[in-house]
Amino acid sequence: MTESEKPFEAELEDLKKELEEFQQEKERVRAIIGKIGGVPTFYTRFFNIAFIAILVISVLISFFVHSNEVRLVMIELATVALSVKLLYMMHCQTKVNHFQLWMQSSIEWRINEIIKMLREIKKKTN
Repeated sequence: MTESEKPFEAELEDLKKELEEFQQEKERVRAIIGKIGGVPTFYTRFFNIAFIAILVISVLISFFVHSNEVRLVMIELATVALSVKLLYMMHCQTKVNHFQLWMQSSIEWRINEIIKMLREIKKKTN
């Protein structure tokens, strides 16, 4: 290996290290996002299937049953199911908003750190 190839090899190794660190960080962020609702869990799927089943069954029963009492109960059941689903969606959105706020705060904190470092470097070079 010649002298001119050594800096190139060192730079290539540094780039490989940075790429590996980036991949690890990417997987860590993916895991965090998965925990807050980025990937549907078993319970989420179960909840959605149960919600759809309750809605469909109650609406079908309300159409085909001629008793006004049963029809009213089925319509109320569908309304309650929709309300519960809306509350669940609001809860999930709150979790996402909290995560976004946390990420933005972390980014701001890191940017402030970098700015301080740059100011220190600028003072040392002047």
